[in-house]
Amino acid sequence: MLFHKVRDVAALSDMRLSVQFANGATKVYDTKSLDRRFPAFRALRNGALFGSVEVDQGGYGIVWGDDLDLSCDELWENGMKVKTPFDGLMSFSDASELWGLSESTLRKAVAYGKRKPKLAWDNE
Repeated sequence: MLFHKVRDVAALSDMRLSVQFANGATKVYDTKSLDRRFPAFRALRNGALFGSVEVDQGGYGIVWGDDLDLSCDELWENGMKVKTPFDGLMSFSDASELWGLSESTLRKAVAYGKRKPKLAWDNE
């Protein structure tokens, strides 16, 4: 199963989140629907709590303290993709983990102009 690991998250206005994924994609996720479906998420109406959002350890989701969290799958499936100048870019450390190669091997491949691998999300 391919996980869409979260690299970074930032709180936006109107209870929305900007979520950057390890594959270079950025999506905006609207938490207002959670507020309506799950009473526990009403706590996010508190701006200080909402703004305290963080990526959980490992990048498999996001958390607000110990009580509220969202999975990377929920964020990926229900977030709205936005265009950024960084779309499709990935750090060497993320690529290294994804492909099971050392950063050194990847850096050498780029330096020597080796063929760019086809990425799973190129077809999304």
